[in-house]
This record gives sequence, C-alpha cells and structure tokens, in this order.
Amino acid sequence: MFKKLLSLLLLGLLLVSFSSVVAQDDMMGFECPEGEATITAAGGAVGDEFELNLEQAERYMALCPNITVEFIEMPDSTTERLGLYQQFWQAQSPDVDLYQVDVIWAGIIAPHTVDMFEHMSEELVGEYFEGMINGQTIDGRLEAIPWFTDSGGLYYRTDLLEKYELDVPTTWDELAEAAAIIQEGERAEGNSEFWGYVWQGNSYEGLTCDAHEWLVAETGETFISPEGEINVNNDAFVAALERAASWVGGISPEAVTTYQEEESRAVWQAGNAAFMRNWPYAFGLGNAEGSPIADLFDYAPLPMGAERAAACLGGWQLAVSNYTDNLEAAVSVALFLTSPEEQKLRALSPQGANPTVPALYDDPQLIEDNPLFARMGPILETAFARPSGVTAERYNDASTIFFTNVHDVLTGSTDAQTAVEDIEFDLEDLLAEMGM
Repeated sequence: MFKKLLSLLLLGLLLVSFSSVVAQDDMMGFECPEGEATITAAGGAVGDEFELNLEQAERYMALCPNITVEFIEMPDSTTERLGLYQQFWQAQSPDVDLYQVDVIWAGIIAPHTVDMFEHMSEELVGEYFEGMINGQTIDGRLEAIPWFTDSGGLYYRTDLLEKYELDVPTTWDELAEAAAIIQEGERAEGNSEFWGYVWQGNSYEGLTCDAHEWLVAETGETFISPEGEINVNNDAFVAALERAASWVGGISPEAVTTYQEEESRAVWQAGNAAFMRNWPYAFGLGNAEGSPIADLFDYAPLPMGAERAAACLGGWQLAVSNYTDNLEAAVSVALFLTSPEEQKLRALSPQGANPTVPALYDDPQLIEDNPLFARMGPILETAFARPSGVTAERYNDASTIFFTNVHDVLTGSTDAQTAVEDIEFDLEDLLAEMGM
C-alpha cells in the first residue's frame, strides 16, 4: 500500500546514475556493506539541495557499486514533510530507509529511528559539535546524525543601501524605516513590483521560526522555557506581532502570508526586494551565475529587539528508519552522507551548507572558497533553539498552536492580544496533557 502511496505522493522518485562520479581519496578507507541492496532516502529540495543529495549518492555508489541509492524529493514545507513521514512510521513501512529530519524532531522520531550510537565509535561521534549530538540524543540514544546546520539571518541589498545613503539596520524599527524608503524610491523609478522586506509568513513551521525570532528578540526567551514556563502573553510579544502585521501590505506584499522560503527567495533573487529574512542556502544561489543580484547583497544578523538579536537555530539530520529491511546498507549510506569529507563538499557547493563538524570551520579551502563562512560566525552567535526539548514528541503540536495563531494575526483574522491569550491557553492544556 505504501509503495503505491509513495509513487502517488512523490512523483519525483529519481534513480541516481553512475555517471559524473567524483573520486574521493579521503574516503578510500570507507568499508562498504556486503550484499546488494537498494536504499531509498527522503531528502529536501530547497534551492539546489536535491541536486546536492543526488551528487552525494553518486559518490557513494562509486565507492560501493553493490548498493543502489535512490533519493525521493520531499515537500519544502517542514510541516507537510513531517506529516508525510508520520504516515510511513505509523504503518511501520520499510519503503523509506533514510529520512532527512529537522533539528527539532528528535523527540518525535525517537520511536521510529535506529540508535546510531550502536553504529558509531566514540571517536567518530566526537568529530561532530557536541551540542548538536546532544540535541539529537533522547534517553541515551542518538536518533539522527547532524548533517548540516544553519540559522536565520538578514539579507540586504548593498547597492540600494548605498544609493539611498542608508546603514545596515540593526533594530526592527530601523529595518522597517529603511525598507519603506527604498521601496518608495524604487517604485517611483518604475518598478511597481518592488518590496521593502520579504520573509516567511505562511502557516507552517517556517512561521514559527520567524515569530520565534521576534519573540526572543523582545523577551529573551522562546515560547516555552526549558522549565516549562509559557512566554507569550506579554506586551512585548503583542507589540512584535502588531509590528509584523503592519508590514503585510506595507513593506511586504499581501501574499507574504503564503510565502515559504522559496517564495521569499524568488522575489528577492529577481531583484524585487531590499531585505529578506532567510537561511544561509540563499547566499550561494543569489551569487550564482546569471543571478540579477549577484555581488549586490550581503548577509548579517537579524535586527535587535529590546533584549537581543535572535536567530532561529535550524539544521538537518539524517536518521535511519527502524523499519528498514537493509539496516547495514542504510547505516553505511547515512555515515557516508554525513561524513566530514562529504560535508566539506556540500559546503563548497554554490548553495553551501554549514557543516556540523567543528574542524571544518578551520579548513583553509572552505574559508577561502566559501565567503558565507566569514559571515556565519556572528549569525550563529545569535542562534536560539526552539522549545523542542521540553515538548519532545509533542513539539509539533506546540508549534502548530503557535504558528496558527500568529498567522491569524498576520491575515487580520484576529488581534494580537487575543492571539497570545489563545496560544497561552492552548499551550497550558498541552503541557497539562504531558503531565507538566
């Protein structure tokens, strides 16, 4: 049944070819599993992400030709992707062997994934950022291997700031003011499609990221503290939501309430926005050959609120399914894809990908070839995790409560004060169900 569901829902099933293989001397000691097997991996497709996955699969099959690796393209929406994954897990389906999973899902995926501590030496585990390993460890089990990491930041047009004699905004009020000035000026010159600021306003996990940044910037805490305290019903967050709602139809298009990452990037990369909130992947794509904004923008920490600058900590991991029929091969592919050698190649790609291996941040080639590395330090310093630890397997429920009510404010369906009261009430019920 799930083979049929997979083919219906995921028309992008691609068998990776053996051509254009890149040899890797550093992986010559890699041990391939015995026997023949086909491993199906569920991967992302934001920007050039899917193409990077295919290239990695090609390199694995060059080393281990007895194993076929197939990648299937997942929805860009993390909320939709998790819902799809949960259908396979509920059915204990072996149709997918590897899952690309969000940094916040460790508690959700724990019943369905292999403990990677049983397949990795202490030395190998020690090559990754300790905090990222800890973040994927539930009850002493490593549920997924950190693959690449990121955090939100502010993209800005350097040429337009110079044109209008403006500085890079460091507060949200400065951002709104600069966005309005540039938008008015560019429209006066004939570009009626130009906007001051684009971001992720759709009703999905991406909006939790954006609104979480507004909240932490103003209060210093996310919407549920590690101690289980709910932090939404306060004047600071009400004002932040009202400010964001004022952007819609002002410095941001009305359609921003339907935008995810790629819709935002489409406006930005077409040259029709002064500022954009997005993840690091958009940096390399914006500077790619043929991009209208190549060499005309930069990337910086998000603006300060009353308490701090706050970026949502993101990142993706790779998990082996408990229900795989090819455990040894699936583990082998997972270890290869997340290896330091492969992470370096992803980091060197035009899209780039921030490694989860600290030693790579001292790699001279990466520092020289990937200009994003020089910018990521200050941005990662502002990173703040969502409350996935305290909510564990119920995080998705907590996030849905949060982003649904925030979205209602942005679309004008409710006012900010009512929304925060509703969020607080529903989160209190959720935590009570959890015994907190």
